[in-house]
Amino acid sequence: MTTGTPRPPVRLPWFDVRLPRMRGDITWIYLWGAPLRVSHWLAALSLVVLFFTGLFISFPVWTSAGEASSHFLMARFRFTHFLAATVIVFAGIIRVYWLFAGNQFERWPALWPFTRRNVHHMFLMLKSYATLDPKIQPHFVGHNPLAQVAYTLIYLGTTVMMVTGFTMYGQANPGGFFYTLFTWVPGMLGGLQGVRVLHHTVAWLYPIFFSIHIYLAIRADYIERAGVVSSMLTGGRFVMSHEEFEDCDLGDHPSVPWHTGEHPTWVKPQ
Repeated sequence: MTTGTPRPPVRLPWFDVRLPRMRGDITWIYLWGAPLRVSHWLAALSLVVLFFTGLFISFPVWTSAGEASSHFLMARFRFTHFLAATVIVFAGIIRVYWLFAGNQFERWPALWPFTRRNVHHMFLMLKSYATLDPKIQPHFVGHNPLAQVAYTLIYLGTTVMMVTGFTMYGQANPGGFFYTLFTWVPGMLGGLQGVRVLHHTVAWLYPIFFSIHIYLAIRADYIERAGVVSSMLTGGRFVMSHEEFEDCDLGDHPSVPWHTGEHPTWVKPQ
């Protein structure tokens, strides 16, 4: 076996990005089970629908000609909003179950990374993102601690949205199931107007989160060759067998040699 030679760095017109091109022995790590991947994409789709239909419900920018009873425009938006809310509730149930039934990268401890070591890693990740220097950030097979905190916050925000949303939904049927179940919420928030304000305010968390989430996922795939995007489709990612990660010992996973002639097989330095 021979040692691979890195390809020349990629040079972009506005800055230089030096990316390693060496390939060799690789290891496949299975990260995300099918229930988590299904719930992830169901939640992503339903949150987009919820956000835009919710904006229309709060501020209807379109109007229909003639009597409202002839078109039911608002009713259609409300029905779509409620349908998407039902989908995200089922996605949430799957995710909660998988917090206890999943692997080490999916269980609830992965969403609560507040140890001294992980707090240090968070600051390193922030410094890496702020300076655009991937060399200083620690390596994780799964989510890094900064991402784990972000997901924890988005789960908490979604819980608030569910509680406030079902509280308002229950007002259409006083004495009904949802009305009775969430009758305590308006009193905590100073009335129904407080419920609406909180529901509308937290909703803006999602476009902010989506923008950062998509950017960092694409950045990780391009700069770190991390396979973050594809892992949410296939369930796992390939990593170089000689790399070291904070959350996984590759010695527990068998490596697979790179069989094509494009890249020589990597040999661990003596």
